[in-house]
Amino acid sequence: MTSSGAILGELYTEAGRADPYPLYVKLHELGPAGHVDGPLFVANGYHEVNSVLRNPGFGKWEQSAQVWPEIADHPSLNRFNKSILDTNPPDHTRVRRLMATVFTPRRVAALAPAVAKIVGDLLDRMAEAGADGSPVDFMDAFAFRVPVSVICELLGIPEADRYRFRGLMQDVAIALEIVNDLSMLGPADAAMLEIEEYFTALVAERRAAPRDDLISALIHDADQGDGRLSEEELLSNLVLLLLAGFETTTNLFGNGLAVLFDRPQVAAGLRAGTIPAAGFVEEVLRFDSPVQLTSRLAMTDDLRVAGIPVPKGSEVILLLGAANWDPARFPEPERFDPGRPDNQPLSFGAGAHFCLGAALARLEAATAFPLLLDRFPDLAPAEDAERIRNDRLVLRGYQTFPVVVS
Repeated sequence: MTSSGAILGELYTEAGRADPYPLYVKLHELGPAGHVDGPLFVANGYHEVNSVLRNPGFGKWEQSAQVWPEIADHPSLNRFNKSILDTNPPDHTRVRRLMATVFTPRRVAALAPAVAKIVGDLLDRMAEAGADGSPVDFMDAFAFRVPVSVICELLGIPEADRYRFRGLMQDVAIALEIVNDLSMLGPADAAMLEIEEYFTALVAERRAAPRDDLISALIHDADQGDGRLSEEELLSNLVLLLLAGFETTTNLFGNGLAVLFDRPQVAAGLRAGTIPAAGFVEEVLRFDSPVQLTSRLAMTDDLRVAGIPVPKGSEVILLLGAANWDPARFPEPERFDPGRPDNQPLSFGAGAHFCLGAALARLEAATAFPLLLDRFPDLAPAEDAERIRNDRLVLRGYQTFPVVVS
């Protein structure tokens, strides 16, 4: 009999990374959660994943360097230790509260005109680049540049410096995958050190001449000397904000475009306005989540997942992509339905670590897709160039996606 552990192993293969959804279907047939081996468990049911994310008894493994001392030799792994990605309350709560003031619903809504302008300018560039019918890489020309422009504007990163971060952040993101061979982290470590050097210099500039941006605001908090934000936390969270600010949204754009090309009727409905942009974006998040996997550590005794005892110190792999395809929560999960009622995918997580920028990502996508389709009525995949997915499991998206715009 196939076990959840065996299916999890298949997910880590090249074929599993390329298309995990048939394996998710198999997991759901076995049940909503399972014991993999030793202190390792997996949860794939929507209710179970959601419950673990919201349960304060499960947390992040802050002291991972004590268990794996070799992590100290890899900046791409240990530099996030002081960020809100990898900390637990009360440190997580303290730092997140400082950063959350930028991402309130009111402030995000106020960014709508700026996002629309950024999208319009990039569409102009795409039109110019593809005016002769030559292919344009949607990922490079648009999917990356929209969110990186927005988050860099918030942070205060000069426009001239922004494009350099795509390759660097893609390398750093290797460290967020399931890495069994730490020697593979060479590119991620080098990229992390380069990004950290950049932010160290930029923080020094902003200390000398503050501006109306997030970096200056966080520096002000760090310089109060009252423990609200340490220098290490400042740098760690700046790197995290940059990575999280565009990596997942870039993938959301690419995954959404694939849906539109594979389902012309959906593209027609979005163009005509009969399919709301917000509903389309939410279903893309559910149907092909930019983030497929996260994990939590059992911090206390007497925890259970789907009735299975999870001893303290055990790790639970949370398959967000599988939870979004749970037929008990989403009938006919393999069907793309932008009108799906009560559509609340777990793509941005839940609980204390719910993604700070979720509303901003939704705004960017809901703004961009209708403008893209309106500007290019004949937008189509390039026939002589192949779209290539990133060979990743955790962060699912495209490396290249050539299109023709006219």
